Amino acid sequence: MPHSLPNLITLGRILLVPIIVWAIASSEMEVAFAIFIIAGVSDAVDGFLAKRFHLTSELGAMLDPLADKALLVSIYIALGIWGAIPRWIVILVVSRDIMIVSAVIVSWLFDKPVAMKPLMVSKLNTVAQVAFAALVLASLTFGFNALPYDRILMGMVTVFTLSSVSLYLVEWVRHMNTIDAK
Repeated sequence: MPHSLPNLITLGRILLVPIIVWAIASSEMEVAFAIFIIAGVSDAVDGFLAKRFHLTSELGAMLDPLADKALLVSIYIALGIWGAIPRWIVILVVSRDIMIVSAVIVSWLFDKPVAMKPLMVSKLNTVAQVAFAALVLASLTFGFNALPYDRILMGMVTVFTLSSVSLYLVEWVRHMNTIDAK
């Protein structure tokens, strides 16, 4: 089995991002939902292959979360513009990722790179974000009313997103305070 197969699958998932955005923007919800399912399955497959056959790599460790974030952020933005989800939840989700990426960049600029290890609340946040996006896409695809489940999941996304960014920023400030003043 080629060592790069999981990375190729991950790259394929990244290539699905503009297609799913196009599908949502074009009101092709069946296509968007199908691509979302394909992306989810590919995420599970590349993770399984990497772990089961010891095909993990540094590149894969960077690409996989990048693919997940690119997909989720793009879906949230597209659904927000389309009017399927409130814009405030889009702003919250996107802002969290911008803050975390900005903190990582600042730590690099100070030559004090921060180790990125996902927190449990961050994993729960990703699950809630995926579940909310899946429910919204499914309700648009199959024409059902997602109440009250969409509100429950949106509440979970809100709580986990705020908790996650707060904990990451506390850790980042703690890490950055170890820098000696010049």
